[in-house]
Parts: sequence; C-alpha cells; structure tokens
Amino acid sequence: MTDPTAADRELVLVGKVIKPHGIRGEICVESYADSPALFFGLDAVLLGTGRGKPTRFEIRAVREHKDRLLLTFAGVADRNRAEELRGRDVYVREGELPELDDDEYYLRDLLGMDVLLEDGSRLGVLENFLETSGQIVWSIRHDSGKEILLPAVREFLVDLDEDAGVVTVAPPEGLVEMYLAFDGERKGKS
Repeated sequence: MTDPTAADRELVLVGKVIKPHGIRGEICVESYADSPALFFGLDAVLLGTGRGKPTRFEIRAVREHKDRLLLTFAGVADRNRAEELRGRDVYVREGELPELDDDEYYLRDLLGMDVLLEDGSRLGVLENFLETSGQIVWSIRHDSGKEILLPAVREFLVDLDEDAGVVTVAPPEGLVEMYLAFDGERKGKS
C-alpha cells in the first residue's frame, strides 16, 4: 500500500485556476512554471483546494492565451462545471517535471538554504519566494527575525551551491540595511 502522505509530498504546485473561459468548459490557468511547455507535455494535472486530496483531471487540450494558459479537461464540458474549479491550485507529480540542465534549478529546492553575502557573512535563510509582476522575489529570514526581500535576478546572484545548501548574493547597496532598520511600525502625527 502506498503511503498517502508520501504521495502528497510528490506534488508540485505549478499554477492556479483563475476563471472559466467561454461556455465550453475551458479554464484559464495562471502558470507558475518558467515555460508553458510544461503543460503541453502533461496528460493530466491534479486540482486541489489545500484541504483534502487533490482530484486528477485528464487534459484534453492546452493553448496559450495572452499571458495565461487555457486548458480543457475530460468531463468538464460547460461553463458551470468550469466555474466549480475556480481558485483551485494546479499540481503535478514531481516525476512529471522536465529534466533540468546543469545550470537550472527548481525554486522549491532552494527553500531552507543559507544565504550569504559576497564577503561570506551570513544574511539568513531562504524562507519563501513570491512572484510579483512576472518577477520572482526571494524572502530571506535574517537571523534577527526580520524579512529581507531580494529580487531573484542574475545580477544579484553570485553563486548557488545546491550540494552545500548555500546561496551567495550581492544585494543592491543599502537594501539589507533598509530592511534591518525598519521596525515595522508606522510613525506619524497623531
């Protein structure tokens, strides 16, 4: 018998159902993958709400539409059924993810890594990542407990050593100091 908790750990969040599209059951999906090509190579995805076991949906068709993807599932033939899927998270099994090149990595594999500055001093731990306007931002938890947000762009990334669990960064001048000086309270006139 397969351990269901182990199977759940194999799931990777790759998108979110935004809304129905049209009247024939097509759904609009915001993809979290770097390339929409991931969806074109899949036979099925799992949709979940964060509670309970995700449900498998067989993919009948995929097409790009503006900055999103439109998917058609077997058994979802009208807008009402597509509306029921609104807001669901889209998952794939880890084994269905494409192979990476040597210089590529999955963001989820970086979570928990130590983040160092170029001089070797510790900045904190990579705790989370956010996608804002098509750009990935790393949330680094400083040893003081404060959060530092750093755009995950090549110009700020000096080195990434997955084996050692260390990311070395060169943030813009003043960025770290700004976050560390911020006390989280609004100041102003009463």
